[in-house]
Amino acid sequence: MKEIFERVSIRKFEDRPVEREKIEALLRAAMAAPSAGNQQPWEFYVVTDKPTLERLSKVSPYAGCTKNAPVAIVSAYREQLWAPEYAQIDMSIAMENLWLACAEQGLGGVWLGIAPLEERMRAVEEVVGIPEGQRAFAVFPLGFPAESRRQQDRYDEARVHYL
Repeated sequence: MKEIFERVSIRKFEDRPVEREKIEALLRAAMAAPSAGNQQPWEFYVVTDKPTLERLSKVSPYAGCTKNAPVAIVSAYREQLWAPEYAQIDMSIAMENLWLACAEQGLGGVWLGIAPLEERMRAVEEVVGIPEGQRAFAVFPLGFPAESRRQQDRYDEARVHYL
């Protein structure tokens, strides 16, 4: 599995390799999120191959970010019969942890939510091969080119008002 991560590069301002340890640090941060009833219902799928990233870009919004990213993390949650809404709430907290850890490492990244849009969830599950009993929740491309990152920057000085 090591060779997969050696081919991944983070293209923020220059090409540089991303170590497997960085991906694992992101996933550890996500999995450290608290969960209702301590169920920890999350699963993560690291996608690095170009054909799968291309297929994911056709399913999730912001296609350019997904298609041009060297890596995307697809999050899923295990379905729970006793409290199905808890799993989605827990997954939201886990994804927030992942996003914060990604920002801390300077890797960029955008959280593309697909739940609760049934059609998109099923499409992502099919592309990634998520097993039965799990539901796709979000696609999180990271390390995409700087131009795509600028498109994601929502800060606009004209929309900030100091009173």
